Amino acid sequence: MDNRISATELARNLGDILNRVRYRSEVFVVERNGKPVARIAPLPGTAGAGLGAALEAWRSAGGPDSAFADDLEGVGAADRIPEDAWRAPKGSS
Repeated sequence: MDNRISATELARNLGDILNRVRYRSEVFVVERNGKPVARIAPLPGTAGAGLGAALEAWRSAGGPDSAFADDLEGVGAADRIPEDAWRAPKGSS
């Protein structure tokens, strides 16, 4: 179903409208004085991948990487609040 918008609304929200066309494959009919004057739609072959394609890509990406979880734990363990936050760490100028 086409979304109907006025030319004024298009001018005020052009970036948002173009994103909705690009990423959601929405179609807009632009009206001037209540009469349709233009249609904004994705170009053929440029519509974003559907939910099914995104789900398949996620499933085919492979299992979790246990080494990554270990790396995150190491980062968390190394991230400590300094005793004196205003003092520069040793070795820095």
